[in-house]
Amino acid sequence: MDIHSINAQFSAAPQPEIADIAQIAAAGFKSVICARPDGETPDQPTAADMERAAQKAGLQFHWLPVVPKAISDEQVAQFGTAFAALPKPVFGYCRTGNRAVTLWALSHARQQSADALIKAAADAGFDIAGTRDRLLALGAK
Repeated sequence: MDIHSINAQFSAAPQPEIADIAQIAAAGFKSVICARPDGETPDQPTAADMERAAQKAGLQFHWLPVVPKAISDEQVAQFGTAFAALPKPVFGYCRTGNRAVTLWALSHARQQSADALIKAAADAGFDIAGTRDRLLALGAK
């Protein structure tokens, strides 16, 4: 499994397997956020199965399914609320990790500059430059 650290509180990765959850817990993560809807691909584990594995490994689990390139402001707010409440560090995932990172960045637009968020994502291997205008708009509120 290829885990990409964004900062001390958040890392992201492509879809893990159920067996990877124990490794995620052993790596020191305390929580998992899944940003992937069930059924995107026929081979992916369901969120319910991932949640059971996470709980068995002592991790908290939050499911916030979002469609690629269709993240709503409500979903950004839900991610921010969940992220704030969950024990850190948090492991986020979706099919590639990009949606999880985008949610993290959008939910932090008031705390950090758009450029800093884009750079943090890029340093971890994620390209969220296409969200720059939205990051700026969310940060301006």
